[in-house]
Amino acid sequence: MIHCKRAYEAASTEDGVRVLVDRLWPRNCRKDELPIAQWLPEVAPSHELRKAFKAGAVSFEQFKVAYRKELAARPQCWWRLVDVARGGNLTLVYAAKSTVENNAVVLAEWLEDEVEKRAEGSSPVCYLGGEF
Repeated sequence: MIHCKRAYEAASTEDGVRVLVDRLWPRNCRKDELPIAQWLPEVAPSHELRKAFKAGAVSFEQFKVAYRKELAARPQCWWRLVDVARGGNLTLVYAAKSTVENNAVVLAEWLEDEVEKRAEGSSPVCYLGGEF
């Protein structure tokens, strides 16, 4: 299961593997005090897209479309997160104020889609020796 949580919220045992998915380190968070397993700045939106969204130059819907294009172009940045999510709880840690309009929410949706794609890959039924 994939969760999203602000960097300023307390960690819990239900979080599973916690990964910071922002390009910039969260303000007022000491690196030695933020409980994360890994920081993946390369999975975050580009500086240009992040700045445009923060400035209000693009809507959240436009941001989602553009960020999903960036994710599609860089699978090497996120593919390991799919494996983590398939194996247990994954919490995407972010610093944005909004809990519903941020890059972690878009990334979580993306990763959930990828987990589903991998689950659908079951092999077809084999009817060896059987009558149709």
